[in-house]
Amino acid sequence: MTAGAEAQPVTRRRRDRKEQLAGVAADLFRQRGYHAVGIGDIASAAGITGPAVYRHFTNKQDILAHVLLSGVDTLAETVARILATPAEPSARMADLTDALARLAVERRDAVALWRWLGRHLDQERQAEVRRRGEAPMALWIAELRRRRPELSAADSDLLCTAAMGVFASVADHTATLAKSRHVDLLRRLAGAVLASNVLPDADRAPDTDPTHDADPTPDARPARNVPRPGDPATLAAPRRERLLIEATRLFRQRGYHAVTIEDIGAAAGIAGPSVYRHFSSKADLIHAAGARMADRLAAGAAEATAATTSPADALRRLVDSYAETVLAHRDLMAVYIAELSSLPERQRGQLRRLQRGYVAEWVRLIAAVNPSWGSAEARVAAHAAFTVANDLARRGRLANRPGLRREIASLMRAVTGDAGGAGSPTDW
Repeated sequence: MTAGAEAQPVTRRRRDRKEQLAGVAADLFRQRGYHAVGIGDIASAAGITGPAVYRHFTNKQDILAHVLLSGVDTLAETVARILATPAEPSARMADLTDALARLAVERRDAVALWRWLGRHLDQERQAEVRRRGEAPMALWIAELRRRRPELSAADSDLLCTAAMGVFASVADHTATLAKSRHVDLLRRLAGAVLASNVLPDADRAPDTDPTHDADPTPDARPARNVPRPGDPATLAAPRRERLLIEATRLFRQRGYHAVTIEDIGAAAGIAGPSVYRHFSSKADLIHAAGARMADRLAAGAAEATAATTSPADALRRLVDSYAETVLAHRDLMAVYIAELSSLPERQRGQLRRLQRGYVAEWVRLIAAVNPSWGSAEARVAAHAAFTVANDLARRGRLANRPGLRREIASLMRAVTGDAGGAGSPTDW
């Protein structure tokens, strides 16, 4: 046996151990959160010593980067393989939506890690994750244009981003369906998005009250008067309000754990210790932001469902309310979605109950509009609609579309099966 042949099993064992450690770490990150897991925890769960972990990874962030990049590479391989097949564009698109739906359901935990933990990477690693993720998206966008040549590149980008939101939504809820039913539903919801009608850029009129060009904040005034971080309106706002605005912006940009009280005070133009005159802790700031977002959504839902003529009418109004709210308060919505797990159990439970009540109204209306769906299907569709809206609202490259608010509402209607929207769940 040659020296090379002797070395091969060792290399394979090291590679297998590295993947084992990555899998163990991924499970712990998902269960406890990234910041609550240490190298010692990973080593203990894998049955090895702490120093042995460093034979494979330089630090905890290196492990997270490996986990996330592996997931992105799996996505890229899936897209490239299917789109390389010698078939008609319509057949390839159908195969791709089916494969991505299956991947989302079968690797739901991995989707959750990819969706929520990337912000814990340093800027260089975040850029690498984005770079590797751009390749499969570019292939998908080009394929959609072959299938629908009337679309511009920007419109194809919008639809593919929204369809990816449908698949990514599995990370945002715990609703369960039988695997085959779940895959089929996601495939049909994504197909409805990809088949949606989008006006050509030349014919698209701007929203009457555009909110998409702002960096909106948790202010109580109408969207067009929302103060932005650092602008004169923010600086003139009451100190408590200014702190909440700046804290929300920083939490969105850096993540809760990377922001200090001193950072928040400096952004608001006051000394760090002075923050405690208004908020007892960072968690108190997160709770205040979450409660404000819950109030925004609840008020929109109450207004939308008051004196409506039918469940379909109420659902259309509710969709419009959500699209407007998510664009008018992007920082607030991002923190509301991503950072509630940072709260103590009591405060987290309070906001979760508010969330459940809001989602229940969506589920009721979606089930009424789609009689063939049970509550589980309606819940999956509701969360898919939320994720589509949330993802489109935070994509910088889409922010300047003049009719984005109406487009988000239209795509949400496609996902919720509203016949008055851009489409309905159907085969691609």
